[in-house]
Amino acid sequence: MQQIYLHGLGQTPASWEPVLERMTGPQQPQCLDLVALLKGRQVSYQNLYSALAAACDAMPGPVELCGLSLGGVLALHYAACRPDKVRALVLIGAQYRMPQRLLRLQEFLFRWMPQALFAQTGFQKEDFLLLCRTMMPLDLSAALPRVSCPVLVLCGSRDRANRAASEQLAELLPNARLRVIRGAGHELNLQAPARLAKILSRFYAYANRRGSAGKRLLRTQPKEQN
Repeated sequence: MQQIYLHGLGQTPASWEPVLERMTGPQQPQCLDLVALLKGRQVSYQNLYSALAAACDAMPGPVELCGLSLGGVLALHYAACRPDKVRALVLIGAQYRMPQRLLRLQEFLFRWMPQALFAQTGFQKEDFLLLCRTMMPLDLSAALPRVSCPVLVLCGSRDRANRAASEQLAELLPNARLRVIRGAGHELNLQAPARLAKILSRFYAYANRRGSAGKRLLRTQPKEQN
């Protein structure tokens, strides 16, 4: 089973390495580079999603998607549009309806940050601004019932900006469960890689069965993870 990992804005595919090196069980991880996906096209959320959808569509069979922040939004979007292609979904610190005030605040902060801080991500400062601007109208609320696969919603207990949306996603998605990682912030792949690897390994092991075992896991997992 092909596992696809999507990093957040400000991260790179290497941000998943601390997690993947601790994973157990059979896996075929592929960490997609959001910058490379665009292949020189104008930076916008719409172009980024179209590129991701084309990449996932080209993969044989169903995929397992795991995304953090922007990567989580993209993963959720694809699972809602192509439920037949997604066997399991993990959303980390993700939103489903874009918080306008938060995006405007991020855009304001990005404008005052030096260009050098953006260089290591592959995106330029203007790219960050364009992504924030073009994401603002996005609202996946009506599409959530179409996500039929098992979903694990993760959020750090200190990630106050995304905690409410994570709780709402766990309620609105048909087969979802929330796990809150105690003491962690937004970037769980960097701040709590060992705990995240253990949770993901267990989730994928059950979700791959695609039957009552996967659903039983979602119902019985504890809400808080130490």
